[in-house]
Amino acid sequence: MTLSICTAQLNFVVGDMPGNAQKIIAAAREAYAQGARLLLTPELAVCGYAAEDLFLRPAFLAACDDAVKTVARETAGLKGLAIVLGHPQAATPGAPAFSACLNAASVLRDGRVEQTYAKRELPNYQVFDERRYFVAGTEPCVFEVDGVRVGVLVCEDAWFAEPARSTAAAGAQLLAVINASPFHLGKSAEREATMRERVAETGLPLVYAHLVGGQDEVVFEGRSFALNADGSVAARGPGFEEKLVFALVRKAQAAIKIEADIAPEKSLEADLWDALVLGVRDYVGKNGFPGALLGLSGGIDSALVLAIAVDALGADKVRTVMMPSPYTADISWIDARDMAERLGVRYDEISIKPQFEAFKAALAGDFAGLPEDTTEENLQARIRGTLLMALSNKFGSIVLTTGNKSEMSTGYCTLYGDMAGGFAVIKDVAKTRVFDLARWRNANDPYGTGANPIPERIITRPPSAELRPDQKDQDSLPPYEVLDAIVARYMENDEPIESIIASGFARADVERVTRLIKLNEYKRRQAPVGIRVTRRSFGKDWRYPITNKFRA
Repeated sequence: MTLSICTAQLNFVVGDMPGNAQKIIAAAREAYAQGARLLLTPELAVCGYAAEDLFLRPAFLAACDDAVKTVARETAGLKGLAIVLGHPQAATPGAPAFSACLNAASVLRDGRVEQTYAKRELPNYQVFDERRYFVAGTEPCVFEVDGVRVGVLVCEDAWFAEPARSTAAAGAQLLAVINASPFHLGKSAEREATMRERVAETGLPLVYAHLVGGQDEVVFEGRSFALNADGSVAARGPGFEEKLVFALVRKAQAAIKIEADIAPEKSLEADLWDALVLGVRDYVGKNGFPGALLGLSGGIDSALVLAIAVDALGADKVRTVMMPSPYTADISWIDARDMAERLGVRYDEISIKPQFEAFKAALAGDFAGLPEDTTEENLQARIRGTLLMALSNKFGSIVLTTGNKSEMSTGYCTLYGDMAGGFAVIKDVAKTRVFDLARWRNANDPYGTGANPIPERIITRPPSAELRPDQKDQDSLPPYEVLDAIVARYMENDEPIESIIASGFARADVERVTRLIKLNEYKRRQAPVGIRVTRRSFGKDWRYPITNKFRA
């Protein structure tokens, strides 16, 4: 006996219930034509993940109900096809606004809803806030298709033993897990390892259907997979692309064996690059921007963002502007021009010297007798931000900011200056990793937009904001290898200050970096949203008070 299963690894748009429904219907028809009799969609596929406070609006839930009915009606002719459809559902029909709802998975077959399962484990950590919106279910869901009894779990349910155990006790022979689990570096391996634990505990094979796409600050990498009862990988879909992933389930007496293609695993840098590219492509595309615009300084950060943007959008949708100041070195504009030519993007130069001199003249009376300091440095950054935003307003392209995680941690960035923009591409990428990615991209051309796009001198020269003569980043910060390690320990892993010092870091460096992290919370609150690629980003993962006397 055989059962063909299709996991619909698809990219949905939050709130576009009609469009999402049509995408699911098209996938069901294609899967059915290729012999599948079970289609698994990702968690909350009908509305997209995560819809946040839209879940609190009765009209939103009603539109989701309409979409579920549309999918059931339009697939009624696919006789014998069972569809596990992720969607939200009001816990109480006709409930008022702000009432909790269910994170549901319904089994659709022959035009009707056979069963509806409610997610039982509701995560409330990292980027998750599900207890704000959902009430937990209590009962397992098992249904039969082509002689195989399938048990449904929704995402977090499979990270705990009890839901899988009770589903097996209810008669399941195969676990079907539908998911929307955000990407961070290493998360794919963690998922497979955790699902292997469920398989070992229950003795059941498992199919894992996963979302793909970017949604504001989070990215979902797809890479749906299946495990046999012995824990071996039986199937794995590609990462960061839409795909209908098919698996053939063979049942002989009580034994079940899954057979399918296994996509190769990629390097950490390749995964990170794909995540950043997909995050940019979907943020720009789903929000309807005609293209992207960025300040190209001749430095490593803007160079990396440009390469990502071109891979995401194509050279014709990316514009660069070099805005030299009195302190800009010749090699900066030479390298900026060189990189723009390599990638074939529009490149313009607008000197900010006249505006800078005008600002200083306007403030000369108030500043008389005072030395130049960060005030004048910030003026330059703010002039550049103003020019970029003016171009954005006039032509509609979104400004991509170029600050990295090291800068966001320490406040080495200017409010209303280099922080001005609509999307922070490398906001969660530490400076040391910026260099690693630049080298990786020069050695690889994953999207066919051009080999070796970043001039070598941009990678090898000492980083500088070029806001005063002979300025270097390391004039006022510890070496990036030290800084990034402290940030990772303190910010990402919540390690206490004394513990970091005890592990070998200089007390002065640790005290300085952690103090800067605390002092610059007010800046981060005003920064644009950016792509999350680590376990903890400065976004939904990080919710600290601005007014705060505590240091860990």
